[in-house]
Amino acid sequence: MDITSYLDQHENKSLLRVLTCGSVDDGKSTLIGRLLYDSKLIFTDQLQALEQASQKNGTTGAGNIDYALLLDGLKAEREQGITIDVAYRYFTTPKRKFIIADCPGHEQYTRNMATGASTANLAIILIDARHGVLTQTKRHAYIVSLLGIQHLLVAVNKMDLFDYDQTVFEKIQKEFSSFAKGLNLPDIRYIPISALAGENVVEKSSKISWYEGPSLLDILEEVDTSKDLNYEHFRFPVQVVSRPDLNFRGFAGSIASGTVDVGDEIVTLPSLKTSKVKRILTADGDLNHAFAPLPVTIELEDEIDISSGDLIVKKQDVPQVSRHFSASIVWMAESPLKVGNQYLIRHSGRNVAAKVVGIEHEIDINTLDRKESDHLALNQVGLVRLETKKPIYADLYDHNKSTGAFVLIDLVTNNTVGAGRIDLVHDDALLSGHDPYKKLRLETRRRHLDKNLLFGKGIFIAGSDLPEVKSWARQLDNHLFQQSFNTHYLGAEDDQVSSDQNDTLIQISQLLGITGTLAITALSHLPDENGIKALSLTSSQFKPLNIWLGDKISAPKNADLVISPSENPINYSQQLLDILRSENEPQVV
Repeated sequence: MDITSYLDQHENKSLLRVLTCGSVDDGKSTLIGRLLYDSKLIFTDQLQALEQASQKNGTTGAGNIDYALLLDGLKAEREQGITIDVAYRYFTTPKRKFIIADCPGHEQYTRNMATGASTANLAIILIDARHGVLTQTKRHAYIVSLLGIQHLLVAVNKMDLFDYDQTVFEKIQKEFSSFAKGLNLPDIRYIPISALAGENVVEKSSKISWYEGPSLLDILEEVDTSKDLNYEHFRFPVQVVSRPDLNFRGFAGSIASGTVDVGDEIVTLPSLKTSKVKRILTADGDLNHAFAPLPVTIELEDEIDISSGDLIVKKQDVPQVSRHFSASIVWMAESPLKVGNQYLIRHSGRNVAAKVVGIEHEIDINTLDRKESDHLALNQVGLVRLETKKPIYADLYDHNKSTGAFVLIDLVTNNTVGAGRIDLVHDDALLSGHDPYKKLRLETRRRHLDKNLLFGKGIFIAGSDLPEVKSWARQLDNHLFQQSFNTHYLGAEDDQVSSDQNDTLIQISQLLGITGTLAITALSHLPDENGIKALSLTSSQFKPLNIWLGDKISAPKNADLVISPSENPINYSQQLLDILRSENEPQVV
């Protein structure tokens, strides 16, 4: 192979951005160092420097290489034997290019971990076989889910300390799987490793013969991330207006999502001016078709006023435009987030003043339950309602990361104090009575009516074990909520529910359904048709979906679905949504 062919082959390799996370001292830096070392990706001078540093600051014993020192380069990191800041390493194998981020495990540096996770395609969560699943393991897993990382590799490390005992691995796998039921993690894989000994890192280990899967590097090389990008919704934040002479005016930036063709009708936000794409220019020449994440310059057929920070979208596919929205926020500052605080939002290349108008709930990392709170402290996560001075053009994060993510900036210090994902955009027309974007919004909604997620229904869940029913219902609620559905969990606080309490929950569920909410309700028993009529809930449009948790023998006749309580609610969420869509036409609200 000549040099030109080699360079062409290297240029066309896919890029995988990898995040390593987990609790402190679980072996994240050691894993990356060992991966580089065993892949023969360390230069001679780097290896010599590593050997010298290992003698001075190593923690693996005299004469042994401390692979973690390849990543932990700060003086404080080497003195304490911990990772403090995110360290990035770039390397390539014959199959793929990688950017791997080594994130700190200490709770006080969770904000650094969230930063490293913001661009990752795949996350590796390391778990120390000695300690199992810790609170920080759960916190990092939740943030991985929150940021929409689709692929998670759970690496149970330090298996050499247990002589690669299969039961140790399976116990940790079961514990993490139980916790992950409430998370949006569609692709989870588990692998036993010893980062220090290099077992199952680059090559399959003969010492872990009971493990039948591929090595860690094989997984990284083969994982398919092609479906993770959004190619449906075209979003082009303008970064620079290019005007080299009087005869040309173009708009430069990177395509955040979707595709664009010459001749496409576009609309600019916030001006609402329309035009057509005349040319798509790149450093390598003109294109007729471009897609995310290409950097391009777009020339339009008409001379319209567009500035840096404006957004170009297709005419029949506009994002939601509003000054009010709810967002899940990871708080990164020592001073807490409180209602009434004002910040600057950095969103899609624009800075917009914003105010906190409410804290809807805080997330308990250990149980994933929502709890009331009047503030968010450092490293806490919660759902916050914000109001901006000017409208933002946003998609829900689960639909489009590029226009669904933002950061909060302190007005005084100019420090980044929070990272957020937009979960719900509130309708300004309902709040103010005026909506200048109504026409475009209606066009978009008509086009996506069959995909609209905002429709109401009462989902009644009952079974022989009420605490089990409530737990299952909460997990389903958490999952659908993270998928950007407008959900609400209903259930009695006590494990003994009277008939009157059951009827009250049914009525509230139906009322919430009328407002467009998926009311997920844990009941002591499922109501029959006569019971529904007695409660004056006779509208067929909001006929409830009845789910029985248990076996078919114990299930009542009016159960629409019978599901084993041991089943993961996430596995049934799509089936439930298909049933709901088939029974109720989505309501545009």
